[in-house]
Amino acid sequence: MKKKYKVTNWKEYNQALKQRGSLTFWLGDDLEENWYEANLSGKRGRPLVYSDICMKILASLRHVFKLALRQLEGFVFFHI
Repeated sequence: MKKKYKVTNWKEYNQALKQRGSLTFWLGDDLEENWYEANLSGKRGRPLVYSDICMKILASLRHVFKLALRQLEGFVFFHI
């Protein structure tokens, strides 16, 4: 029979769950400059367009980890 454990410290438990799912990718230094498309219009309110290399990386991650688009969006956290 499997033992049941009672969680008493939820803060530590939640932090451990977050850490367990931690995954780091090391990508090239030039990726930061090439993440968005180079020829932006510069008009206000226009959404950013991602580059081809960015889309290839995202498609690869989606395929490898079998993620839906919403899951991929949450999975990829990129801070420029």
